[in-house]
Amino acid sequence: MTVDGTGAPEVDADVVVIGAGFAGLVAARELGRAGLDVIVLEARDRVGGRTWTDRRMGHDLELGGTWVHWVQPHTWAEMTRYQRDIVRSPAVEEAFWLGAGDAPRRGSLAEFMAVIDAGQQQLIDDVRSAIPRGVEPTVGGIRELDALSIQDRFDALGLDPEARSANESVWVGHVNARLDQVGLSSAMRWVAATGGRWQLMHEASATYRVVGGMSEWTRLIAEDVPGEIRLGTTVASVAQDPDAGLVSVTTADGATLRARRVVSTLPINAIRGIAFEPVLPEVWHRAADETVASQGTKVWVKVRGAVPRFFAYASQRHPLSVLKSEYFGTDEQGEYSILVGFGPDHTQLDVTSVADVQAAVGAFRGDLEVLKVAAHDWMKDPLSRNTWMTHRPGQLTRDLAELREPHGLVRFATTDNANLWGGFVDGAIESGLREAKRIAEELAPS
Repeated sequence: MTVDGTGAPEVDADVVVIGAGFAGLVAARELGRAGLDVIVLEARDRVGGRTWTDRRMGHDLELGGTWVHWVQPHTWAEMTRYQRDIVRSPAVEEAFWLGAGDAPRRGSLAEFMAVIDAGQQQLIDDVRSAIPRGVEPTVGGIRELDALSIQDRFDALGLDPEARSANESVWVGHVNARLDQVGLSSAMRWVAATGGRWQLMHEASATYRVVGGMSEWTRLIAEDVPGEIRLGTTVASVAQDPDAGLVSVTTADGATLRARRVVSTLPINAIRGIAFEPVLPEVWHRAADETVASQGTKVWVKVRGAVPRFFAYASQRHPLSVLKSEYFGTDEQGEYSILVGFGPDHTQLDVTSVADVQAAVGAFRGDLEVLKVAAHDWMKDPLSRNTWMTHRPGQLTRDLAELREPHGLVRFATTDNANLWGGFVDGAIESGLREAKRIAEELAPS
């Protein structure tokens, strides 16, 4: 190892940040503002991580990440900082859902809300004792409840078949997975973040889009990073030398960077894409073995005609569990509508196949003709291997605190280990701010 004129080991940067999503960009920006030299390494050819706006079917579509809300404090601070505005997703004119025995139902939004109101409240009725403060999702009665799945709680409620079908469908959409795979704690923590109001949690997660898109927003943050962002740079290994107080980061092309600290922003499901020396703590291996609960899909669907604005819910047994109107337009083929859909199991739907999506849409609306589809398979993407964080039963209270612990000179910033809005952009920003503050204090001149 070379040394500088003072005898101190040479470094390429004070901090190397792995990943240029919200967590990595915010961490890099804050570290640079603290006077530290930062290099960001991003394997993709773009910034943004699991958020991605791309021009498809004549519209800027969010292939990953879509909705934000002012009850998400870290998100709203960054929205204000970069003067981002919001636009409401189309207010619905019709609602479609499946009742008892998967019988199709059709009505107004008010009629659907009347079907689910009591069940939604019963599901989270003890949220204030379970998680008294949303910023502390593992403190309170949640420790006794964390062994339960959302399915377990529904089983205990005794809802009639009509109400149960509709209520289940709502949460399948929220968690992007089958309900027996998702901890009740995932529902509880998000409702706790909205002061115990499930209606507000629903609004916060699926109502307001960012004007200009997620990718423009992350581009603005990237412009504020006072350091180099290297796109198309895959990290292969991270090796610590505790005696020298340095970390060596080696990329897939064989280049090595030395730094005093490393921030990893990889999601839990993708963390094994990098070889760490010393090996990661057991909590990371266990979490990666089990995987997070979300295993689903997101797909944009272009259908023929100006379809009245609607949302639709199917059951967790269907390839698509949610479908809703987002955009409208006219092209050479005439009027069209663009819908966004979500499914609980990525193995049950080929999101690149018009035929597969047409069949799935038929569960809601047999009158719709699918013209085109657009999607990114986040489950097959080696840099993500999931859509958004939801915990399996028992994972939240067992693992969350440990997943935030330093590993020698390596820190972990990801929405997967956030306190307040884990799984959302807000959680990514929270984690980036948290680890930047820790490192800046550690490396501050004495």
